Amino acid sequence: MGEPVAGSPDRIVDPFLAIGLWVVLAFVMAAIPSNDNHWRRAYVLIAIGAPLLIWIVWQRGILIGLFGLIVGGLVLRWPVYFLWRKIVETTRKDSR
Repeated sequence: MGEPVAGSPDRIVDPFLAIGLWVVLAFVMAAIPSNDNHWRRAYVLIAIGAPLLIWIVWQRGILIGLFGLIVGGLVLRWPVYFLWRKIVETTRKDSR
């Protein structure tokens, strides 16, 4: 009587399935030609991925969330690269 019901709202979608679908969406969006080097699509993926990452951390813990963050960084490598470059330039200006 205390067993979870098969359709309970706690486990409607598994976080691993959601991040897998996010990766598939990213690759499909990358395959379609773009005039702006895919930056708009990267912003959409970030807007979808940030709440997804929070949800993964909430459901599965910090280590699985770190795994999701690494996967997102590998998929969105150019925005991560430009963010890192901006952080380095800002710290260099502040240290002078």
